[in-house]
Amino acid sequence: MDKEYLLFAKEIALYAGKVMLENYDKEVEKGYKEDKTVVTMVDKWINHYLIENVKKRFPSHSVCGEEESLHNNSKYVWVCDPVDGTGMYVNHIPVFSFSLALVEDGVPIVGVVYNPSEDKMYHAIRGKGAYCNDKKISVNDKKLGDLGYRSNVEIFNNDLLDEVSLIRELKATSKISSIGSTVRSSMAVAMGDFSCEIFAGSEHGNCDIAASELIVTEAGGRVTNLLGEIDRYDGMIKGAILSNGVSHDAVLEKVKKYIL
Repeated sequence: MDKEYLLFAKEIALYAGKVMLENYDKEVEKGYKEDKTVVTMVDKWINHYLIENVKKRFPSHSVCGEEESLHNNSKYVWVCDPVDGTGMYVNHIPVFSFSLALVEDGVPIVGVVYNPSEDKMYHAIRGKGAYCNDKKISVNDKKLGDLGYRSNVEIFNNDLLDEVSLIRELKATSKISSIGSTVRSSMAVAMGDFSCEIFAGSEHGNCDIAASELIVTEAGGRVTNLLGEIDRYDGMIKGAILSNGVSHDAVLEKVKKYIL
């Protein structure tokens, strides 16, 4: 059954990528959420398409989407961020990605991430490894402070973490980036290009992290919330640290200093 779920997730991902690219150079309708992040017609369109297809293929399942949800009181929940990096998307910076996971009792069991501008499809089934375009991938083994160790820290309006103070300390032992897409930078961790991703989102944060949690862990990494705990991914989370595993405890020790 997991293979059927994966095939479905990839089908939705390819459709999402097509919609993103078709509208990439257009002036798409957009607005702003309460947290001042941008949302577009494309986000809503893809999210709604997922819900309509879940209704047809898996009618007993629920959907937790960043823009729209479907509540069926099911242990199976499709968790989706239709366009992660919408701010980059509307400014024509090609790091945006589609993210979709099937979560069972709070645990991601199938995950897909698609970056249409690179035509890179990342996927994982729990216990079966992580892949990019069907080639197995793995995290790096750098320790915090090693040459070339890179962390991505996204800046949010949040009540979880003082990212600016964290970056001030972290930059002594890591190169720092903030590329504008948590999902894409998490895939860089899974590929071994980055060593750590620090994410301070809470409400709808599960939509950003659910698929990445599975892909990074199946690539040999480690994922916890900002307190070092394992979150459920069918509801609100307390941020996330996605690392190569080797450096996780050292990063967590620094992050905990700046929890609000």
